Amino acid sequence: MNKGGKFVVPVLPPEECELFQAELDNVVPLTPHGRILPSPIRPPPVPLNLFRDEHEVIHDSLHDPIRWDAETESGEETSYVRPGITRQTLRRMRRGEWGAQAELDLHGLTRPEAKRELADFLFECKRRGARCVRIIHGKGLGSKNREPVLKLHVRHWLMSRDEVLAFVQARPADGGSGAVMVLLKSPNA
Repeated sequence: MNKGGKFVVPVLPPEECELFQAELDNVVPLTPHGRILPSPIRPPPVPLNLFRDEHEVIHDSLHDPIRWDAETESGEETSYVRPGITRQTLRRMRRGEWGAQAELDLHGLTRPEAKRELADFLFECKRRGARCVRIIHGKGLGSKNREPVLKLHVRHWLMSRDEVLAFVQARPADGGSGAVMVLLKSPNA
């Protein structure tokens, strides 16, 4: 027992002490054998991050496929326009006729973080009535293989959003291949 930082030995009544001693009279102490017993075998560590990453890749491949099209594979500037929106709109966006009313920078985020941030950003833009926005996904210059990590994902996510009418690669002054200019639906629509 521990009382106030001191160990206290319980005091047994004399008859219990005698009984305990009587039980110990026939006990023979073990002789030391000089062997060291090995510690129990521990199982190997489980790579939880590896399992989590593999699960995420499988989930993304089933639920968030990236569409590979001719523009993407040729390396040319990609653009998207929802049916019913004229190509004239894309030309005006490419020329920079509409300035960005809001901006989101996704540098340094993981795919799930970027997807969440993009959804929150688009919701906030819709709430505030922003029509033209810039989303910076990066060029991949700081990534492992010097390839853009989020570029194709961001473009796919934008295509799947109802509020997105069109997007084009940003002009060089606005981020070039590391960003997209996005046209959103009017809040009244």
